[in-house]
Amino acid sequence: MLRFVIGPDQTLVFDVAATLPGRGHWLSARGDVIDKAIKSNVFSRAAKQRVEVPADLRQLVENSLRARIKNLLGLARRGGGAISGFEKSREWLDTKAGLIVQARDGSVEERARFTGARGLPVVTVFDAATLGQIFGRERTVHAVVASGKLAAMIEADAARLAGVAGGDTSGQ
Repeated sequence: MLRFVIGPDQTLVFDVAATLPGRGHWLSARGDVIDKAIKSNVFSRAAKQRVEVPADLRQLVENSLRARIKNLLGLARRGGGAISGFEKSREWLDTKAGLIVQARDGSVEERARFTGARGLPVVTVFDAATLGQIFGRERTVHAVVASGKLAAMIEADAARLAGVAGGDTSGQ
């Protein structure tokens, strides 16, 4: 689900973390639902007032979710809860792993070889260059996030992004 609130200037704001004050307006995390809500003026009717809806709301939601996932991965890395690189990440797979993050432009065969049949959730939100920026490298294809709250948040946000973007970010 996606939460939106009405700002003091009667502008619709996407509440990516679902923590902003005010009455929330919820939509399913699907791009077609956002488009339909804009066309049918759902937010103004629900708020019982005129609401300014950004014309590029769907893109704004996608960008916000990508930025949140990037920030959460960076937080996990800085806190010692995420590691990158093929060998180092493989060491974590059987002990600490709660989530596998892979570059979407990495080799399909290599990504499958890395994950094996472990049954861990896999997200493929970023390309290797962006994933590398998060982990302080030029390129990163494989990363592992330790099990816990951050891994669960990243997985949930990746699922919301997949729904809005109309693509699969799960890798499975």
